[in-house]
Parts: sequence; structure tokens; C-alpha cells
Amino acid sequence: MIFIDTKKASLPKPEINHDCERFRVTCPSVGNKVTVVLGAQWGDEGKGKVVDLLAQDADMVCRCQGGNNAGHTVVVDSVEYDFHLLPSGIINPMVTAFIGNGVVIHLPGLFEEAEKNVRKGKGLEGWENRLIISDRAHIVFDFHQAVDGVQEQERQQQAGKNLGTTKKGIGPVYSAKAARSGLRICDLLADFQEFSERFKHLASQYKSMYPSLEIDVDGELEKLKTYVDRIKPMVRDGVFFMYEALHGPSKKILVEGANAALLDIDFGTYPFVTSSNCTVGGVCTGLGMPPQNVGEVYGVVKTYTTRVGIGAFPTEQNNEIGELLQRRGKEVGVTTGRKRRCGWLDLVLIKYAHMINGFTALALTKLDILDVLPEIKVGVAYKVDGEIIPHFPEHNFVSLRSSYSPLKLNICHI
Repeated sequence: MIFIDTKKASLPKPEINHDCERFRVTCPSVGNKVTVVLGAQWGDEGKGKVVDLLAQDADMVCRCQGGNNAGHTVVVDSVEYDFHLLPSGIINPMVTAFIGNGVVIHLPGLFEEAEKNVRKGKGLEGWENRLIISDRAHIVFDFHQAVDGVQEQERQQQAGKNLGTTKKGIGPVYSAKAARSGLRICDLLADFQEFSERFKHLASQYKSMYPSLEIDVDGELEKLKTYVDRIKPMVRDGVFFMYEALHGPSKKILVEGANAALLDIDFGTYPFVTSSNCTVGGVCTGLGMPPQNVGEVYGVVKTYTTRVGIGAFPTEQNNEIGELLQRRGKEVGVTTGRKRRCGWLDLVLIKYAHMINGFTALALTKLDILDVLPEIKVGVAYKVDGEIIPHFPEHNFVSLRSSYSPLKLNICHI
């Protein structure tokens, strides 16, 4: 058995035995490292603004998971741009934007988003020339979005509550991916006849599960065919593209996380979560890169806590404090338009997110929203049935209570 140290650029010629040829193994160095920006709460922490700041001197900005259920707002020259699927760093004309294999892509939504932002200002001019899409990314179809809505309706009828999804088809397409019945960008560009047959089979499966579902199979296929020539110049073998970016000339590479730690499919407040891994592990699987190339990991933390839709929220304030935070913070979802629930900063939750992600730094946002308050409260521990628990629980959220520590504020505008 021979162990090869891959951290060394080249190795001596080891001898296997006397009859074997000598051989040389050349292995690349670690190469460029990526800087990762992740949400540390339930989303809407201001990741897009942090990415926009860091993207000013970046060479490449990547999305690794999620779809157009994300929502990032960036203001440039007094123009407000909204991003859902495109990496918000694409606003920098010198940046190459990369959508990795872990992202699920609704093609009509991608082009609508780009065209809408182009109409707002000059920030997205020439976006097609600086966007790269992984050939392994899965496609969100219109019927995935319809299924998402039907599933939410059924949950409401059967259990009296739904998950509060964005109805963008994200859950259904990740389900199809796991069931190995999904279709990828490379399938669309390869043999359209074969793609059409697989598309029809998938649509038929959904029709059998949801008889009320209306699917215009021929109409959607015709629409998808129109995107083939438009996206073909943008599509690359994602693994090879990422490898070359990591091991080529020195580059500053930024990864823009979508959603947040407490919405992660494994580590979030299940089942009120998204359908992908939006913690640091999703960076490697969603871009096709090894963990040794992960460098700085920035956790974005809003100085109070917000959440869209239903689910656990230990520090929520259903009172005038919550209303003040919602109003002053303009807490309305970019993607859904729903008002966000608001509450005090929860340090137990932040510590839990740090355990998973290993943040090397935190970016605090919206501190100015609190400047009208002489004192704030910060959640420092959880209690269940009167007993303090030393960790973030995996269930039993109903009986969870937060213990607070008051903080005096002395904030001034700059």
C-alpha cells in the first residue's frame, strides 16, 4: 500500500517492487480557496449586501444550492436590484458568476429575473457573457411549481397547517432528484427527443399522484426548446470548470449561500425547512469541490431575528416590539412579499449555526434598526419544562422558552 501526500506539488518516483516500472505521480497543490458567505439564522440576514461588498474585488461568485426561492436585494447607484437565482455578485461587470450543480434552475424564472433587472439599470448589461451554469444542475419545470402548490393545499386540508413554502417548485424538484427521475441541464442540451420522453414520463407520474393537476406537456416542452440555444453558450462541465478555477491562476472566489442554517434540510427546524443543505457542507457538494479549498466562512447575523412562515421561533415578539422591528426594518420577504415575524437576537441559535459551519467571522447587519431602543434583550439559553438545556433541540419546540439577558444600547448614526 502506498500513501501519497497530495499537498505536495510533485513526488519522487516510488518503487512498487523490483519488476514494476518506476512511476511519477504529479498532484496539484491545494490551490485557490473560496470565501463562503452563509446565513446564520432563518434567512433574510442581509447576505446579498455582504456578498456585494466582497464581490467588488472578487473574480468569481458562485451559487451552490437552492433555487429562485432565495431573495437578495442589492442597491447600486440608487437602483435596487432583486436576485433570486442569479448570484447577486453578477452586478460587478468584472465578475464571472457560476451556478453550481447543487442549484435547481427554473429557466423561465432565470431569464425573467435577468430581464427585469436589466430594465432597472445598467448593472446587469452583458450578464449572459459572464454567467456559467453547471451541466449537472437540475431543472425546475412549471409543473414542479404547480405540484408545490397542490402539496401545500393538501397539508392545509389534512393537518390544518402547511410548510409555508415559496411555491417555486423547489421541494418537488429536489424530491425528483433524490428519486433519480429528475432532468438536468445536460439532458436538455443532449438529445431533445429523449429529454421529451423522460419529461412526459415524469409529468405522467405527477398526474397519477395528483389527478387535479393540469400540465400542458406540449406547451412546456415547446417553451423549453426555445431556451436550448440561449443557455448552451453558458453551460460547462461544472466539476472541470470549478477545478480549473481552483487550480489555475490566483483568483478571489466567493460563494453566496442561499437560505440559512436554520432552514437546512438536515440541521434546520425540520420540517419547516428548505430542501437543500444551506450549511457549509452544501458548498462542496453543490459546486463539486473538496473541503480543503474552503477558506474563510462568514456567518451573516441580523442583530435581531426574523422568520417567514410558520415554525419554531423561541425569541419571537408578538407585541409592539415585534411590530417596531418589522416596520423599521422593512421586514417583508423579497421572494414571497410576506411580512416577516420578528424577535430578539438569539445567541443559542447563532452558537448552534457556528457549531455546524465553523464561522471564521460574523457580519452583523441592521444594528441601526435598534437605535430607538434604550435597551434590548438577547436570548442566551433555552428552557424546556423549567429546565435549562445546553444545546439547540431537534424537537419539542412548543414547550421551548428563551431566557434573556438585557443589554443597554448606545448607538449613533454615522
